[in-house]
Amino acid sequence: MDLEPEASENKYAADFPSIKAAQERISSYVHTTPVLSSETLNSMSGRRLFFKCECFQKGGAFKFRGACNAVFSLPDDQAVKGVVTHSSGNHAAALSLAAKLRGIPAHIVIPENAPKCKVENVLRYGGRVTWSEAAMRSREEVAAKVIQETGAVLIHPYNDSRIISGQGTISLELVQQIPQIDTIIVPISGGGLISGVAIAAKSINPKIRILAAEPKGADDAAQSKASGKIITLPETKTIADGLRAFLGSLTWPVVRDLVDDIIVVDDKEVIEAMRLCYNILKVAVEPSGAIGLAAVLSDRFRNNPAWKDCDNVGIIVSGGNVDLDVLWEALSKQA
Repeated sequence: MDLEPEASENKYAADFPSIKAAQERISSYVHTTPVLSSETLNSMSGRRLFFKCECFQKGGAFKFRGACNAVFSLPDDQAVKGVVTHSSGNHAAALSLAAKLRGIPAHIVIPENAPKCKVENVLRYGGRVTWSEAAMRSREEVAAKVIQETGAVLIHPYNDSRIISGQGTISLELVQQIPQIDTIIVPISGGGLISGVAIAAKSINPKIRILAAEPKGADDAAQSKASGKIITLPETKTIADGLRAFLGSLTWPVVRDLVDDIIVVDDKEVIEAMRLCYNILKVAVEPSGAIGLAAVLSDRFRNNPAWKDCDNVGIIVSGGNVDLDVLWEALSKQA
């Protein structure tokens, strides 16, 4: 498929040229992730499903794309002071790995409730951990203190044009691998992933549908889409720990304009989708990564006449950094 867009409007934080530039910048560092399919899951869904397995990306998640693009975009005089972020999971590990590859320090502010497996990934890649309280305000305050002390450059987990551009490289790969794709289902949280995916995919094919998948216990994006403005929640409660962030000023306009719909599913559906990924695809997927399958199997998608002609559906399996102790506990409760 020709990857030249029909038109380019620089109205968002990223655009097709910035995503293509990101692909060139990071191509020697990232994996081109495989696309898996299953006749069993096709039969269950009534569609042809194509799983873009970012769980096989370096660092175990799509986040490495954006982090790598951000780190290698920095001029040398900024990079030498290092980078800093606040993150409970995959972005923290991704930034640590990208910084390690460039040979600069990565200062990672991690909330005390972060999954153990994701903290271990940060340490494995050489990230310098500073702990904060779980609340976003604490995370931001601690990160600001680290910046003041070190001069490191803040790399926000999603509200950053370099991050959005890096994540958009997923679409460039997917439409090359599966040219007949007519729909892409993407997990949504802060919006960096779906913003990049939507901008790239709709630049290539304006008719492609972009659907978000969101957990019921953190459905701020669905509420925002319905109300036409950013809605934040007083608290979130979902097993999908990677989907608890709120939309940012750079991601909201893309979600508002380019995301066709948001499918909300409950945790029970997410856990069942994880089970299916493991049993049928033979892939261990974290809750955030399984939510796309949960969405396509949900009644809210299957019974919606607007999506009856979504025949070739790409599902972004965003990550595989699952805390197995939590997984087994969740599965046992559902047994």
